[in-house]
Amino acid sequence: MRVVIAEDLALLRDGLIRLLEAFGCEVVEAVDNGPSLLRALTTHRPDVAVVDVRLPPTFTDEGLKAALEARREVPGLPVLVLSQHVEQLYARELLSGGGGGIGYLLKDRVSDVRQFVEAVRRVAGGGTALDPDVVAQLLTRHAREEPLRALTPREREVLGLMAEGRTNAAIAARMFVTEKAVSKHTNSIFGKLGLPPSEDDNRRVLAVLAYLNAG
Repeated sequence: MRVVIAEDLALLRDGLIRLLEAFGCEVVEAVDNGPSLLRALTTHRPDVAVVDVRLPPTFTDEGLKAALEARREVPGLPVLVLSQHVEQLYARELLSGGGGGIGYLLKDRVSDVRQFVEAVRRVAGGGTALDPDVVAQLLTRHAREEPLRALTPREREVLGLMAEGRTNAAIAARMFVTEKAVSKHTNSIFGKLGLPPSEDDNRRVLAVLAYLNAG
């Protein structure tokens, strides 16, 4: 798995390189600013990018903006964002930006090395990996939008866990219900969000995107 890393703190950048290489990844380039990130992503077209939101030169949202621009040039480019905060506007744009794996994790919540590496692999494979706090903030912002009014509180809970990238089995364990019950909830969610069965589309991802992009 080929990885590009963007992190301006040298110690953390070196730590990410060593960590991912220890788990068999190839770090093709590690950069510390937005312009270099955009060049690295469009040049290497890695299997996944691990990107800090706030990079030089502005230390605001350079990393996220560079990732968005790279995804416009390389559609479906998998991106895992690491941040101290939830940048709602750009996070929503990133999550609504079409196919390809997407992740958004808060740095202080990444304490389990194996879970972090699994999140990197999941995003590289086209899946999602969202921090529960990110999901909560993004969903709260759109809590009054029309598509959500039809969902029951239980269905919203299921969809929030689905957005974190959890399987039906994991959701069932978290909610202390059966997988059959979770399956019933997910099918109801798909129906209410207008997502008919399809062999080509990942309805779980589409449901999350529809939820976050409501209105």
